[in-house]
Amino acid sequence: MVNRRFQDRAAQVRSRLIAPSDRDAVARLLNEGFGRRRNFEFWRQVLGRLESHPTPEGLPKYGYLLESGGRPVGAILLIFSTPRTGRDPDAVRCNISSWYVAPEFRGYAAFLAAQALRHRTATYLNISPARNTQPIIEAQGYARYGNGLFIALPALQRRPAGAQLVAAGREPGAPCEAFERDLLSRHAAYGCLSFWCVTAERAYPFVFRPRVAKAVLPCAQLIYCRDVADVARFAGLIGRHLFAHRCPIAVIDANGAVPGLVGRYFDGLQPKYFKGPERPRLGDLADTEAAMFGM
Repeated sequence: MVNRRFQDRAAQVRSRLIAPSDRDAVARLLNEGFGRRRNFEFWRQVLGRLESHPTPEGLPKYGYLLESGGRPVGAILLIFSTPRTGRDPDAVRCNISSWYVAPEFRGYAAFLAAQALRHRTATYLNISPARNTQPIIEAQGYARYGNGLFIALPALQRRPAGAQLVAAGREPGAPCEAFERDLLSRHAAYGCLSFWCVTAERAYPFVFRPRVAKAVLPCAQLIYCRDVADVARFAGLIGRHLFAHRCPIAVIDANGAVPGLVGRYFDGLQPKYFKGPERPRLGDLADTEAAMFGM
């Protein structure tokens, strides 16, 4: 027996790229799905930031939506970028963010996900999976590259000799990479704390995103550094700077305790996943939802 009602609904549902004219409708849809944590204005700002983001040519600016009867019933936001932070400086990365489908259309969620994953040359990141979705993500071919979080108290550590902290907008006065200069400036505009730790031999870049954990605990999430070992090397200097911005705690993606840092590792807390040709490294969340939206 054919379910005629399902056939009619299927004929009415289609997937397409999100267009600039869809921004308010998509914001309302995402507010419906995530409204207890984020309001409509937040989602409008997210879509506005995606509009101004330097998306690689030929790739989606916002992401994809499901449409039925002329209205969005599902959406998945995609952040495509060429951050130049990996082994291949031209590698394209895509952070999958904020996936929601209205309850009566959940049967089409897999179709929406397949649309998002169609760009085979990109490496996809999922950095904030809900616990109940992790088996689904792994079934889709994602691999885990970060198992947990290290919670550090860097202000308790000694300030390193012969190093100084320089704000992102200033010339560091030591050798540095041009792309990292741009990265720090771009992330400062997102609302991150961007700065250099400078020694006689070179300038070391750092980006942290101020956050509030559990709605009450101020902290700073590590977004970018050249190597997590650099955080330990400059811990006292970094910690005092974060403390001055009311962020006494540093949150770092890790697979165990970070040598040289005072703190504690929590296994299984906020694991990170990837799918694609280039395995991400810990300490690099540049141009992701964590950096751009504070999610």
